[in-house]
Amino acid sequence: MTTHPFLDLAPLTTARFASIEGRVARLLSTEQDVVIMQGEALLPLEGAIRGTAGPGTTALNIVTGPYGQTFGDWLRDCGATVVDLSVPFHAAVTAERIREAFAEHPEIDFVSLVHAEAATGNTNPVAEIGEAVREHGALFYLDAVASVGAEPVLPDAWGVDLCVIGAQKAMGGPAGVSAVSVSERAWARMAANPGAPRRSYLSLLDWKERWIDGGRRTLLHAPAQLEMLALEACVERIETVGLDTVIARHATAAAATRAGVLALGGDLEPYVYEAGDAAPVATTLRTPSGVVASELVADALAVDPALPLAAGGGALAKEMIRVNHYGPDATLEAVLVSLVALGAALADRGLTVDIDGCRRAVANFS
Repeated sequence: MTTHPFLDLAPLTTARFASIEGRVARLLSTEQDVVIMQGEALLPLEGAIRGTAGPGTTALNIVTGPYGQTFGDWLRDCGATVVDLSVPFHAAVTAERIREAFAEHPEIDFVSLVHAEAATGNTNPVAEIGEAVREHGALFYLDAVASVGAEPVLPDAWGVDLCVIGAQKAMGGPAGVSAVSVSERAWARMAANPGAPRRSYLSLLDWKERWIDGGRRTLLHAPAQLEMLALEACVERIETVGLDTVIARHATAAAATRAGVLALGGDLEPYVYEAGDAAPVATTLRTPSGVVASELVADALAVDPALPLAAGGGALAKEMIRVNHYGPDATLEAVLVSLVALGAALADRGLTVDIDGCRRAVANFS
């Protein structure tokens, strides 16, 4: 019930906080408990793993990008036995690979997966994977931070026990709050886990016992008021426009980017080989041999710093470019100006590009 003295705002009531949770639950079409945590999505991502994994856990950790690698580190730190299933970053995992891992390691009781890796531009077929996980009976943990708003995210239909989302990408909202839907199975696993965080900022059990079980009458601590109001406004905007419309806009931007790059030439090409494996939230590109991605991006941004372009992280900074066509940049205009800028930077390096062909290819999606 507190607010900052410099803010001309009424205090954020517990009823309003709970109503925002309810709207997020409807966005996910879930009947599970939804907890909005007062921090960036790494908070519930780590809290959910530490709450449900421990020395008795055998986890199948699917690695299709850097976040999958991080989840494996957290699981090992919890004392879990980890079976890493690594997939090249230019591809997606398949349900067949998951079933093969279960056959080889029947003791697996936890599966961690990133739905869409914005960092590498791939997306995984969660509906098919969820079916395999349900057949095996393992707890299913999903990072849907990048995918929510860009493609369907349906924790109940897919059998996801812990589904973490953030608003800062496709939803076009704030980064300072995030949410997780939690199944009854996941709550039971946490309650039985002696290593689950308690009286901690990472603790989901604290939220269940003091917030949910208490009838959502008393918050654990002072809420991040501005971020909560921004999340409310973000969800309201999606409700008004329609989630299907928002998803379609991202799909169109992704398809236009892929087509535009192929028409542009200059030896720039999609990083993810198959279009069906490419995430609609962001498109990654592979630079020509001898062209450093971070330098190409820097040249493009020098002309227009507002372009939704970034080089890949770490070693990928040499060869990968990300076109971050999400949220307000999920438009054909943002796609076109980004590709034209990259084309100009490639032409400055002596490569042959077809800017007009790129324009025509993108315009075909209008």
